[in-house]
Amino acid sequence: MMNKRQLSIEKEIANIKQALVKLGEMHPGSLSRQSRAAGNTYYQLSYTHQGKGHTKYIRPEDVAEVTQQIENYRRFRRLVTKWVELAIELARLERDRGKSKRSNTEKEQRHTR
Repeated sequence: MMNKRQLSIEKEIANIKQALVKLGEMHPGSLSRQSRAAGNTYYQLSYTHQGKGHTKYIRPEDVAEVTQQIENYRRFRRLVTKWVELAIELARLERDRGKSKRSNTEKEQRHTR
């Protein structure tokens, strides 16, 4: 039987899974506005993927979409990190519960000998 904290963790994990499904398109990196010597400005997307750095020029009409993709990626990372933290805590609680069951069983066995 689970305790309240374990049930709470499982509910949080379920909520995280639902949030992940709803994220939409994502892209790692950051977007910056760059200036050229002639006074022209442009947008640059910089990111690292599989250990390699990448830089892409972004058209002004695509800035809002790329900004949303970057935010979705950041949210994805936060959600996954939280999921892992909760999974670790849940595993610890389950191990601790198993220890207390074993401990109680061992005590009962000693008393019946």
